[in-house]
Amino acid sequence: MQSITEDPTASSLAAASIDHASIDQQSGAHEHTGIETDAPGFDARDLRSAFGQFATGVTVVTTTTPSGERVGVTANSFTSLSMDPPLVLWCPGRHLRSLPAFEEASHFAINVLASDQHELSRRFAVGASDKFSGVEVREGIAGLPLIPGTLATFECETVARHEAGDHVIYIGHIRRYAHTSAEPLVFHGGRYHDTTTHKAEGS
Repeated sequence: MQSITEDPTASSLAAASIDHASIDQQSGAHEHTGIETDAPGFDARDLRSAFGQFATGVTVVTTTTPSGERVGVTANSFTSLSMDPPLVLWCPGRHLRSLPAFEEASHFAINVLASDQHELSRRFAVGASDKFSGVEVREGIAGLPLIPGTLATFECETVARHEAGDHVIYIGHIRRYAHTSAEPLVFHGGRYHDTTTHKAEGS
């Protein structure tokens, strides 16, 4: 059963002006290359491979435009930011075709995928015309499309956008969230992985 919590503060924070961390297919090599290079002059493919050594969960970030269009994109550039106020961030690339939809929308939702939802990750990582075709969704705050069966959902109001190189940092104030216990979908080195549970010290 999911636990659902709403933020009791309904006041809106002013959104600043302003993509995707669509899952890139990165090299799965294990061997250390020994390359120690000072910027500038990094090899972009090698740097992406280095970034890919940090294992992450996988999310689908969704929104609804003022005209009612549903938009969703696979992303792993998501993190919690603050407990008080409750904030999260994600970082879509500026090349993202659906970026204008997120710029127009007042809210976005983070859907944290479970291990059995890898097909959803692939679906929302490609440029299909209707990614939601055949996908069960329920409606959240501000008409946000929420995906059932996920580990967690965070329904957020966009409160700031900051340009950062070839990406944009979106900061969202959590207005409602839900979560449950299940195995997560993990992405590392350009591949999906199962998790192994280790006992934490002192637990």
